[in-house]
Amino acid sequence: MLRSRLIQAASSAQRAFSTSQKALAAKQMTVRDALNSALDDELARDDRVFILGEEVAQYDGAYKISRGLWKKYGDKRVIDTPITEMGFAGIAVGAAMAGLRPVCEFMTWNFSMQAIDHIINSAAKTFYMSAGAVNVPIVFRGPNGAASGVAAQHSQCFAAWYAHCPGLKVISPYDSEDARGLLKAAIRDPDPVVFLENELVYGTAFPVADNVADKDFVVPIGKAKIMRPGKDITLVAHSKAVETSLLAAAELAKKGIEAEVINLRSIRPLDTATIFASVRKTHHLVTVENGWPQHGVGAEICARIMEDQTFFELDAPVWRCAGVDVPMPYAKTLEAHALPRVQDVVDATLKVLGGKVGKAVAAAK
Repeated sequence: MLRSRLIQAASSAQRAFSTSQKALAAKQMTVRDALNSALDDELARDDRVFILGEEVAQYDGAYKISRGLWKKYGDKRVIDTPITEMGFAGIAVGAAMAGLRPVCEFMTWNFSMQAIDHIINSAAKTFYMSAGAVNVPIVFRGPNGAASGVAAQHSQCFAAWYAHCPGLKVISPYDSEDARGLLKAAIRDPDPVVFLENELVYGTAFPVADNVADKDFVVPIGKAKIMRPGKDITLVAHSKAVETSLLAAAELAKKGIEAEVINLRSIRPLDTATIFASVRKTHHLVTVENGWPQHGVGAEICARIMEDQTFFELDAPVWRCAGVDVPMPYAKTLEAHALPRVQDVVDATLKVLGGKVGKAVAAAK
């Protein structure tokens, strides 16, 4: 609990990246409040929805995502479980098969490895194996990927792991709009959804439009979002790597390079249409992710480009910026170098653009 409190305090000091007058005037919402309000809305909307997991009820959740919900909805709707991921994930899948809509929280997705048989063999495959007779409307959610100072066994990104499996939808939100709209969509979905959050942004407040607070606001699963338009190169990222990409785009703009930043939001299904359209415009692509490079999300995007006519629109090879191919180090300095940094994305962009960089700089002057 001390670890989660320290990380929450650190992340609360972070800020949103848009400083336009419109953004500054917009309502602010933290990712934590976005997730909490989404759960509240869906518990109120549908009696079949319930939450279960470790410390989700009386303690209000390890990261306070379920804050206040046990007091509001009681023991039958917000359920504390023992420390047995295999046990409560199995209970949740069985409840979904019986017609309920469980939201199963893993305190961290690293612990989902204890329950992966239920997620893959029970939840993901049942609709197919029953010839469409049995839906499994369940959401598995919790913090995913690298946090801070939690070393090799608590820093893995599971986006590529679960996106490999047919039968699952895999969501990786970045900001508050993503978190609220996609969680509501996931809970309403008739099939199992893996919902991968990042604890480092829980306390970050992002500007949101007024309609984001609406009870029926949802973000469609499988649709990416262009966070920053550009014409010179496409940066595709998900989760916290979107932040890295936006900061890199700001640095590149100083050099006269306009990078288009795409927030994937969904890993499976993957919005290739948005990626392809951007690449046809910019003719250059860099993928950014905090997970490992081999068989990663960036590797899949490269393959999709290769298999499409969009490949012939590229003026240079695609470049992947990913986590270093080692278990996450514990030492702070090594940890920082194990994840893509802003300068890494800037350097990759300059390499991909090659001789066009000088022309962009000259044009900017």
